[in-house]
Amino acid sequence: MTAAVVRRSALAKTKWHLNSYRSDAKPFRLAVKDNIATEEFPTQCASGVLGQHASPFEATIVRQLRARGASVVGKTNMDEFGMGSHSVHSIHGPVRNPLAPAGEEVTAGGSSGGSAVAVAINDADIALGTDTGGSVRLPAAYTGIVGYKPSYGMLSRFGVVPYANSLDTVGLLARDVESIRQLVFDTALYEEHDSSDPTSLSVETRQRCSKAVPPTLPKLSQLTIGIPVEYNIDELDPAIREAWSATASALEAQGARIVPVSLPSTKEALCAYYILAPAEASSNLAKYDGVRYGIRGPEADAAGETLYSEARGAGFGAEVKRRILLGTYSLSSEAMDNYFIQAQKIRRLIQQDFDRVFRLDNPLYEPRQFDLSEMSADTALEDKQGPVQVDFLLSPTAPTYPPKLSDIMKRSSIDAYMNDVLTVPASLAGLPAVSVPVKIEQSHQFPAGLQLIAQYWDDRRLLALADKVMKLMAV
Repeated sequence: MTAAVVRRSALAKTKWHLNSYRSDAKPFRLAVKDNIATEEFPTQCASGVLGQHASPFEATIVRQLRARGASVVGKTNMDEFGMGSHSVHSIHGPVRNPLAPAGEEVTAGGSSGGSAVAVAINDADIALGTDTGGSVRLPAAYTGIVGYKPSYGMLSRFGVVPYANSLDTVGLLARDVESIRQLVFDTALYEEHDSSDPTSLSVETRQRCSKAVPPTLPKLSQLTIGIPVEYNIDELDPAIREAWSATASALEAQGARIVPVSLPSTKEALCAYYILAPAEASSNLAKYDGVRYGIRGPEADAAGETLYSEARGAGFGAEVKRRILLGTYSLSSEAMDNYFIQAQKIRRLIQQDFDRVFRLDNPLYEPRQFDLSEMSADTALEDKQGPVQVDFLLSPTAPTYPPKLSDIMKRSSIDAYMNDVLTVPASLAGLPAVSVPVKIEQSHQFPAGLQLIAQYWDDRRLLALADKVMKLMAV
């Protein structure tokens, strides 16, 4: 568990916002990822460029949770600026998985690995993470807990150090689904608009979206759950495939209808993500120059006709530098049309694929009748009006169980990027998704993480189904 929780406070030092404290709040321990600003702890983003940066304000989500009974127990380790899948790119060292056998060092997943471990070892009841392409769901899957990425724009991002603005989503990790559901919905957290966050949905839009989705989950016999055929990749571990199949069979035995669905643009999702996310990162990280933000070294005062290359070179880690360069190139005039613009088009196709398979319309857009000519020729039709439509999607969260840290260090960056292949599509579409642990008889020593995805703003029913799945396939 080394380097999971970076800093911890005594309860006596916790600052309570008594003016906004809810009288019905139930106290709970909250761990906060190191890229989310807090008042009593530095916010470093696990990066040398920020040092002991003390934020002059606190993130809205932390303030909201304090008002609901949260006591912040510490900041958690992470991949530097959220860039990674295994929480190894950090000035504090890698995060280690507490489920690993004695003597083995195994990844806890990333980039919110420290938050996941804090919950897994009971240092916190709830932990905050950020999910850009799966950074909450992956560590949840690897550590055997629940990781929830809400619909984009539901929870405030004000006070969260950005990686990729159009993808970043504040997520929650806990040992059970019910704790998350109560915190988000029973306390009406999902209704709160933050005027400081330009990506936070307005009150009117939230009300319209809430009216467009059913408030409660029906019986399983009334649900249709889709199995995305493109997620059954060759790299999928056989034991995870078995857990996926066993969970689908268990739901079917309870009355749910299980059907295969096609999301053809999924095959291009990872490529699109690793163009769009670094492009936004290269812009967001431009301010860490030793002048506006970041530590300035003795050679950073325009010596040799340079102002901030020394600060950025010494402050950023190798993975952050790699993504800045990748993003800068894709935004250049010679590459913009062939890379960035094409990736945006793929993102729109991915959104349309999801809208096509879900029974509910996306409440952000006007209902659209999809032309059958837009679909693959081998798409099975439900009736003359089109293919079968589903309420939720079920898939693995990660293609493999958590690898050893020694194996990760030997891999190329491209191999590490492949770890996000099953979580990235929902992020590109802005959809809610949750990872729950599942373990079957004679399976791997680690639980498998299975992912449920829902239509936009159908978060409440998604969590209700995730709770049923977790209890049905109890670890």
